[in-house]
Amino acid sequence: MIKKRIIFAGTPEFAVPSLNALLQSNHTVCAVYTQPDRQAGRGLKLHASPVKQVALEHGIDVYQPTTLKTEEAQAQLKALQADLMVVAAYGLILPKAVLDAPRFGCVNIHASLLPRWRGAAPIQRALLAGDMVTGITLMQMDVGLDTGAMLKTETCDILPDDTGQTLHDKMAVLGGKMLAEQIDNIENLPNTPQDDSQATYAKKIDKSEAELNWQEPAVVLERKVRTFHPWPVAHAQLFGQTLRIWAAQVLPFARTTEEIGQVLHCQRDGIDIVTSDGLLRLLKVQRAGGKVVSVGDFLNAHPELRGK
Repeated sequence: MIKKRIIFAGTPEFAVPSLNALLQSNHTVCAVYTQPDRQAGRGLKLHASPVKQVALEHGIDVYQPTTLKTEEAQAQLKALQADLMVVAAYGLILPKAVLDAPRFGCVNIHASLLPRWRGAAPIQRALLAGDMVTGITLMQMDVGLDTGAMLKTETCDILPDDTGQTLHDKMAVLGGKMLAEQIDNIENLPNTPQDDSQATYAKKIDKSEAELNWQEPAVVLERKVRTFHPWPVAHAQLFGQTLRIWAAQVLPFARTTEEIGQVLHCQRDGIDIVTSDGLLRLLKVQRAGGKVVSVGDFLNAHPELRGK
C-alpha cells in the first residue's frame, strides 16, 4: 500500500460518508475543495457546505474557488502535490490540467451504474424511470461527463417505498463504504471502459417536473411523489388550492365513465383520484405555508371536503 496525499472535492451531504472514509483511512487528506458558501434560510445568511463543516472540524485546509479553469486555481491545486484527488458530488467541472495534476489522477464516486445515468441527478432519474437496481461506480475521471473508465461498481436495490431521500442516504453510505474498501489499492484497480452505446443522461431536476398530471398513469405519478421527496415535492391543484403531495399509493381501478382527474373518494384513509390508468390515493399532503399532515388531519381541518 502506498500512503497517499489526497485532495477531496465534494459539497453536499452525499459526499460526507466518502470524506469520513478517507479521514478514517491510513492516508492523508491534505486539502478539501468545496463549493463557495451559499445564502440560505429566511435571513439569507451564508452557510458552509456539509463537506466544509466536516473539514473544519478536522482542521483540514478548505479551498472554495468559483472555478478551476483559471491558471491561478490550477497552480494552487498543483502546489498541494497530491497523489490522488477523490471527487463526490463536487459541482464544478475539472479541466484537464486539474485531472492531470495528482500522481494517480482523479477518481469520482458516481451514484449510478455507469454508463446508465451519467449527469447531475442519477438518483432521482433512476427512481423516476422505475429502475429496480442502481448503484455506485468508482470511476477514473476524464474530460467527458462521467465517461471515464470504471474501477469498481456496487449495486443497490431500489425498494418499492424508496424516496429520493432514502435512496440518496443509502447510496451515500454505499459510496463511503466502497471508497474505504478500495482506497489502499485504488491506483492498481483494473480499468473497464464504458459502453457508450448504453449511456443515458440524468439531467438536472427542474421544479416544473414535480407538477402531477392526472393524464399520466397512477404508477408514474406515485414514482414522482417518491422521487421528488424531499425536493422539489410533487404538487397538484385540488379543491381550489395547490397541495404538495408527500406520500401516495397506487390502487387498482376498473375503467368506467369517471373523468380523469376526478376525486372518487375523500375520506380519512386517503383522497383517491382517477388517472389515465388506475387510482392514485394521496396519503400525506401539505397546504401552502402549512405543515405536512395525513389526509385524515387535513380533512379534520376541512370537513366540508369530506365525502367529495
